[in-house]
Amino acid sequence: MAIGSAIQKGRFVYVYNEKGQQLSCIGAGGQPTDGLQGYTSSTVSIKKGSFIYVYDEKGRQKSCISAR
Repeated sequence: MAIGSAIQKGRFVYVYNEKGQQLSCIGAGGQPTDGLQGYTSSTVSIKKGSFIYVYDEKGRQKSCISAR
């Protein structure tokens, strides 16, 4: 199912489909610079520390890359 939106609320990122139904909830890290970086129809990118983690619509980690 495609990602319709991803919204950060506090220390969590909520992922919704195009109908507004929640697909997953992903931890957004605890540092002031951590959090949602962006999303596409199939992935969500979240910065945690010095890394950017990429997740699918179900909250499964797909990759991790250095943010520097």
